Amino acid sequence: MLGDSITAAYGLPRGEGLPARLEAALRAEGRPVTVLDAGVSGDTTAGGRARLDWALADRPDAAIVALGGNDGLRGLDPRATRANLAAILDGLAARRIPTLLAGMLAPPNLGADYGREFAATFADLARAHPQVVFYPFLLDGVAGDAALNQPDGIHPNARGVAVMVQRMLPAVRALLDRPVDRAMPAG
Repeated sequence: MLGDSITAAYGLPRGEGLPARLEAALRAEGRPVTVLDAGVSGDTTAGGRARLDWALADRPDAAIVALGGNDGLRGLDPRATRANLAAILDGLAARRIPTLLAGMLAPPNLGADYGREFAATFADLARAHPQVVFYPFLLDGVAGDAALNQPDGIHPNARGVAVMVQRMLPAVRALLDRPVDRAMPAG
């Protein structure tokens, strides 16, 4: 799971973070998975792009790309976000790694035009990469709900992570049910 502070369990015990809770939910369904936490707090899509090879060192069978939140918080140009995510998706496709792209929304204080362009980045990438499973909004059901977030209003608390896992599970199941080509090229 290539991500930022949401993936890195910011403000939570490691076992309460998204990768650990997602792994537990999948194992409870009888899926013998290990969800690797490749989250770095504060990371942008550029940072994720720069560390993609490092994140793939364990040769995962699938990838969840959960980046973009910090791009939106910083008001970075959505064209740069798109280019970075496209490079990540292309790199994963070249390695034949089934991928789920988790979308993100920009905070409303950046304006409606920016928000539309930012959100369209993820949907456009999903259309351009039809092999990718698309989950439109990583924080679906959690964003803006004070009861599901830490005091900063940005990072989910343990209850929020539980909601995220339940909402993501159908998309993650679809990802895991895709065949894996074990003849991955060197990368």
